[in-house]
Amino acid sequence: MPKQVDYDSRRRQVVAAAFALVSERGLEGVTMRDVATRAGVSVGAVQRCFSGKEEMVVSVVEEMNQRVSARVQGRIAGSVTPGAAATMLEHTLAGIVPHDEQSLAETRVWLAFTAHASVTPGLAAVQRKQYEGLTELVALLLRTAQEAGDVRPTADADQEADALIAFTDGLGMQVAVGRHTPDSAQAALGRRLAALRAPE
Repeated sequence: MPKQVDYDSRRRQVVAAAFALVSERGLEGVTMRDVATRAGVSVGAVQRCFSGKEEMVVSVVEEMNQRVSARVQGRIAGSVTPGAAATMLEHTLAGIVPHDEQSLAETRVWLAFTAHASVTPGLAAVQRKQYEGLTELVALLLRTAQEAGDVRPTADADQEADALIAFTDGLGMQVAVGRHTPDSAQAALGRRLAALRAPE
């Protein structure tokens, strides 16, 4: 009898291998054969999981998003005020800024994806959709924090959401290239959020 293969498990194995390689080399330095070798499977096994490199890259970014979301949710749950929108906002944005090797690897994957998306319309559409979802979330948290009296009522939630995401994106890139340290980047984000707080 042919050996039974758990497709979902194999796909996760391939995505994990691709994630590690992209974080180490960027997208241009990774081939389907490289991924197969890192995953310990055949090239055919990789091709059965993904029709091509672009589809695989999208799955790698989805994996990155899941890792960040899980970490952010864990930090929110462990905070003093897990139900507060201001707490959720702080941890959501802080989760975008790398603070250790794992989150730095995630940032490198995101930057590699961004570079490729800038010249690949299909990937650019995927990235725009992800930014739109994040912007909607941040704007919602800002409005909810305003209602709770934690954020200045005069702040425009939609404009601030755009600005905060651009700011944290930039901090992540600057940590990746060594201009900021994780600590100085988190401190900069803290100052930016403090400027939005409602006066006591």
